[in-house]
Amino acid sequence: MTDDQPSPAERFAAAKAKNAHPHLSAFRDAQKFDLDAFQIAACEVLEEGRSVLVAAPTGAGKTIIAEFAVYLSQVTHAGKTFYTTPMKALSNQKFNELVAEYGAESVGLLTGDTSVNPNARIVVMTTEVLRNMLYAGSGALTDLHFVILDEVHFLADKFRGPVWEEVILHLPPSVTIVSLSATVSNAEEFGDWLQAVRGSTDVIVSEDRPVPLYQHVYSGGNLTDLFEQGGEWANPPRINHDVIRLGHSNGPRRGGQFHRERRSGPVDIVWTLHQEGLLPAIYFIFSRVGCDRAVDDMLYAGAELTTPDERAEIRRVIDERTAHLHSEDLASLGFAEWEEALLCGVAAHHAGLIPVFKETVEHLFRRKLVKVVFATDTLALGINMPARSVVLDKLEKFNGEARVPITAGEYTQLTGRAGRRGIDTEGHAVIVWRSGMNPHALGALASRRSYPLYSSFKPTYNMAVNLIERYGRQVAREILEESLAQFQADRAVVTLAHDVKKNQAALGEYETAMECHLGDFASYSSIRRELSDLERKDNQAGPGPVSVRQKRLAHIEKLRASLRKHSCHACPDREKHARWAERYWRLRKQIDSATRQIEGKTGAIAVIFDRVCRVLTELKYVEEDKGELFVTEAGANLRRIYGERDLLIAECLRKGIWDDLSPDMLVAAISCVVYEARREEENWQMGRLPKGMFPDVLTAMENAWDHLTDLEDSANLPGTPALATGLALGMQRWAKGQRLDSVLRECNLAGGDFVRWTKQIIDALDQIAKVRADGVGDTARTAITQIRRGIVADSATL
Repeated sequence: MTDDQPSPAERFAAAKAKNAHPHLSAFRDAQKFDLDAFQIAACEVLEEGRSVLVAAPTGAGKTIIAEFAVYLSQVTHAGKTFYTTPMKALSNQKFNELVAEYGAESVGLLTGDTSVNPNARIVVMTTEVLRNMLYAGSGALTDLHFVILDEVHFLADKFRGPVWEEVILHLPPSVTIVSLSATVSNAEEFGDWLQAVRGSTDVIVSEDRPVPLYQHVYSGGNLTDLFEQGGEWANPPRINHDVIRLGHSNGPRRGGQFHRERRSGPVDIVWTLHQEGLLPAIYFIFSRVGCDRAVDDMLYAGAELTTPDERAEIRRVIDERTAHLHSEDLASLGFAEWEEALLCGVAAHHAGLIPVFKETVEHLFRRKLVKVVFATDTLALGINMPARSVVLDKLEKFNGEARVPITAGEYTQLTGRAGRRGIDTEGHAVIVWRSGMNPHALGALASRRSYPLYSSFKPTYNMAVNLIERYGRQVAREILEESLAQFQADRAVVTLAHDVKKNQAALGEYETAMECHLGDFASYSSIRRELSDLERKDNQAGPGPVSVRQKRLAHIEKLRASLRKHSCHACPDREKHARWAERYWRLRKQIDSATRQIEGKTGAIAVIFDRVCRVLTELKYVEEDKGELFVTEAGANLRRIYGERDLLIAECLRKGIWDDLSPDMLVAAISCVVYEARREEENWQMGRLPKGMFPDVLTAMENAWDHLTDLEDSANLPGTPALATGLALGMQRWAKGQRLDSVLRECNLAGGDFVRWTKQIIDALDQIAKVRADGVGDTARTAITQIRRGIVADSATL
């Protein structure tokens, strides 16, 4: 701060004399740009002491509201601020930003495998860390004033979403929550729930982008405005496979002829963007292989998007950020190819890259030294990499089970990165036209700016024992009934009940219309319906086994005879009554279906909780006494075990399955309860396994899993995921000190995947070490030191 700049205290004093929001005024005076209306409104809510939900497009500037909450806590000395994010990479990024603003002594970081200054007044953490703190009753929660839930729409995530709801439900009432969400169509409903469970909460919604987004379709070297014809793209282009060459006259970067006639969509598109002045760009390809191939194609074409000065700076950054890594490890990770691409101004970004590679790409892209990044959709999850343009290679992706169209919400998140506030005056989204695309569906997808947010909340074993220990069964059920999942189910029940009531009134009218003076036409029409259904099935089934068809024909003839004998059969208005009867039964079916849905939704979350408790009681993790449940010693251990296979890990510990294992064998065993292959069927591809005790240990683990899934099946619960042995031998070898290249080959993993799974194994080992003070706990602590080395240890510091 220079001598002529006012201090924070002076800015505050001046602002206080002007208006009712002096801290906001002082904060605004310190910014380099004007705040938007929605930002001002949200910040005013915080200064007035209320929680806030802010829903706005990607890149709209939601982060400024979080920054004001941090600022407010610091200048008012109101208490601590926890800043939560869904990803460790986001936590690291936000930590560095806050350290730059408030100093290293004021900011801490907690991400499971990293702990920096945890008692600071500002602590950045993943949402799971905060959830664990709440269940453990951590002393760090004392004097907590603000909790910022960044990317709160993550609560819709199938696997991790429940954590956000747990945090919201269990934070002390005195805590002010700042919830930041992408634009969702049911933000008011979400806000109503927050109001119900947290008290005073304002909802601020903005659908305006600070930088306008122009949307185009690419085909044959041309960009066409998606909405140039009155909002509907009526004339889709015909694909032209003309080859567009990209390069410079100084010759190829690799051997061979410089101009090669090789069709390459990404090369053509990047060249077009370059000519139109639309770089830098993020080019989304929903495949790691596709991203890497696109980089190779760019190099093959001789692409060079950087100046000599830029290449010199890129080389300096690379050297600085990778100097601490061993040369043999770098060779195993494809360092030379990665460096060559960066020097040309292009890069890939996906989960297969080790953290230092990804963060270097992000850093160079933010500095506009890298011009094009070919990325998977994981890049859309909040990482600060704004671009001038975004390209979507396809409008479908693999979701782990099948290829499915991207949703409107995913489209919004991906294209939201186009247009850098304060840098660009406009952003551009480019869709690569492909044969078979529906132009009307494409226009509808691109024109939707919001999507509904639905809860994915469901009770887990760990959640259940923590709730029972803290509140008892009845209060635990009541808390679960306050979840967003139940809130949305209850609202659906209201709508369904309204429909049932309306349909029941209509049903009475139909009953009157089909009344017959000769008898009960409802029973007559019921026989007609059954006969019609059976005749249709007989025609569809074909001849079939003679004995089966004879029985079917006999039943048909019996129904025909019943119709002829019925008193209503002789009614002269029979067919008129029958038409009303068809409407009656159709409406009756709708009412019955809606009634079943109401029964299924009413108290649905508490019902699942009861089923979970049934399994826990059967396995003695909780015990029942006079209608109340109490957590046993085994249950107390389960309280500190988190993960999708939490109860299976607890069972293996209780049964002593891992008690006599060496550290390397324990690592192999734990990998089987942590790892999830990218495709489900790969979990069962055994591959090579460690020798010695491991086969017997694996059999014991499989028996524990079999027993557990039998109990889950009888309780009508989804089964615990099966064991996955794909990393067992490779992880055992890593624990024994083998080289990275051989371990990666054995595991069949990219470097980034190996780091991520190893860190998750470390996290599970750390949980075991905390649950068991000696024996297998000691082995777990030793195992952690053996596998936290090389690129794994390096990633823990990022």
